[in-house]
Amino acid sequence: MSVLDENTTVVIVGSGVAGLALGNFLLRSGVDCVILERRSRDYVEQRQRAGVIDTRAARMFREWGLEERVLGGVPFEPVMNFRIDGQTRPYRFLADDNGDGRFCPQQVLVRNLIDAFVSDGGDLRFEAEGVALEDICGERPLLRYRDTAGATRTLRCELVAGCDGDRGVSRAAIPDDRITRYTREYGYAWLTVLAEVPASHQSMMAIHSRGFAGQFARGPQVSRFYLQCPLDDTTQHWPDERIWDEIEARFGEPVAARGPISSKQMVPLRSVVYDPMSYGRLYLLGDAAHIVPPMSAKGMNLALHDADVLAKAVVRQVKDNDPALLEDYSATCLRHLWNYQAFAAWFTDLMHDGGDASYRGEFQRQIARAEFERLYASTTANRLFSEFLTGLN
Repeated sequence: MSVLDENTTVVIVGSGVAGLALGNFLLRSGVDCVILERRSRDYVEQRQRAGVIDTRAARMFREWGLEERVLGGVPFEPVMNFRIDGQTRPYRFLADDNGDGRFCPQQVLVRNLIDAFVSDGGDLRFEAEGVALEDICGERPLLRYRDTAGATRTLRCELVAGCDGDRGVSRAAIPDDRITRYTREYGYAWLTVLAEVPASHQSMMAIHSRGFAGQFARGPQVSRFYLQCPLDDTTQHWPDERIWDEIEARFGEPVAARGPISSKQMVPLRSVVYDPMSYGRLYLLGDAAHIVPPMSAKGMNLALHDADVLAKAVVRQVKDNDPALLEDYSATCLRHLWNYQAFAAWFTDLMHDGGDASYRGEFQRQIARAEFERLYASTTANRLFSEFLTGLN
């Protein structure tokens, strides 16, 4: 059975941060939209991801009138806690304004964005299987999908927003000869671990000869840990006891408690940019268009920036019949993106090269250590670093 001829202005493929933010922005502006999501609502709301909302993103939600409804978490402290070869070295931001960013687990932001969108009458369709995009260069693109009853549905729209990630159908709909992929592979992975252990700080990062390590609070009783490891490692190489031993070795101190570990995942570190971020009437957002290494804590914020830029462009097109912002969408986002890719690559190299010399050698390790020391010694370097990290730049 097919249900044909549904119409809307924008179809958003994917209900991650980018898709949900865009949907909320359009809904508040009176622009019809439908969000299609392959997974169930429970899966989307429970999916654990990093959660740092920088100043730019926090102010963006305020401008759209959503700050009180969707933002949770605690404000940034104006200090970062480093462990260097087992010794504590707090790093205090010298900027006059440390911004109003905050630590907010991504699943909390996602749940709040879903609640806001649905309660305001938004059309969000979970478990939409087999989404396919057709005629994306035509006047009205067509999307097909199967609903929870197995019926095939079609949606006609004016624009498609591809927010379905690095392996989604949106980017795959763009011919290879119409898009360029820029990438850098860093040569190592992170073992990411979620454990029922309270964090002693909002964040703690270690530079050590055994490799980088990090701990970040994910609520009062839960922490996320990161351990640098070779690309060919698997989670089977890392039983719980080894994980705790390695955390203690790299931080140079015992953990307060070895609580239950609820999840483990290997994440190869890489940077990816697709150019352009649009094709025909399809616009890419978030991980569908770019990936930054998690060291920079910018992936979610870049996705939110995309949503903000596209929402304003769509509103201008729909309300004023002015396509200028839509035509500039890709160039506008890429200018901002490459600036933060540069920061992400620099910070990732700094924190990893300064510890384990087996990847890029002892010379690069000494260079990284010298750069790290300059962050402490130079007011100018401190301010620039602080502005990038907090989203003031």
